[in-house]
Amino acid sequence: MKEDMKQKQRKAMIRDYALLGIALIITVAILLVFPDRLDTVTTVSWEYFTEMMLILPAVMVIMGFFAVWVSGETVMKYLGKTSGIKGILLSVFIGALPMGPLYIAFPIAAALIKKGARIANIIVFLSAWACIKLPQELVELQFLGLEFMALRLVLTIIFVTIMGLFIERVIERGDKKETKFVGGKSGASV
Repeated sequence: MKEDMKQKQRKAMIRDYALLGIALIITVAILLVFPDRLDTVTTVSWEYFTEMMLILPAVMVIMGFFAVWVSGETVMKYLGKTSGIKGILLSVFIGALPMGPLYIAFPIAAALIKKGARIANIIVFLSAWACIKLPQELVELQFLGLEFMALRLVLTIIFVTIMGLFIERVIERGDKKETKFVGGKSGASV
C-alpha cells in the first residue's frame, strides 16, 4: 500500500517535470521565432512569480487552518454527495466571495475533494471563482444595467451547474470503467 503511494507520487512528479520541460521548450522555441518579445516575457514572468511568492504563503497558512478547523464531516454534509442543490448554491456563494487570482482556488479545491466534497460542487466552486465576483457584479450593474447583470449571472450559474454535473458524471463513468478493467485484469491473472 505504501509502495503504491510512493509509486504514484513518483509518477506524478515525473509528469509535472515533463510538463514543465515541455513548457520551457515551447517558450524557448517561440522566443527564437520572436526574439523581440524576450523583454516582455521576462518582465511578465517575473511579475507573475513575485505575485505568487507574495500570495502563496498566506494561502498555505489558510489551508493549514482549514485542514485543522474544518472537519471532513462538515464538508461532506454541506458539499458532499448528499448536499444536492444546497451544495451547488453554497459552492456558487463561496466561489463568488473571494478576491484574487484563480490559482489560489486550486489548493482549496484539492483540500475540499480530500475532505469529501462532490466533484460537481468543486467544478461549480472553481467556475464561480473564475466567472462570478461580487465586485464584478456591481460594476456590471453600474455600467451595463440590472437586466444584463441579472441575466448573465443566472445563465452563468445555470451553465456552470450543468457543466459541473456533466464533468462529475464523466469522471464517475471513467472511474467505473477503470475499476472494471483492473478487476478484469486481476481476475484473468489469477
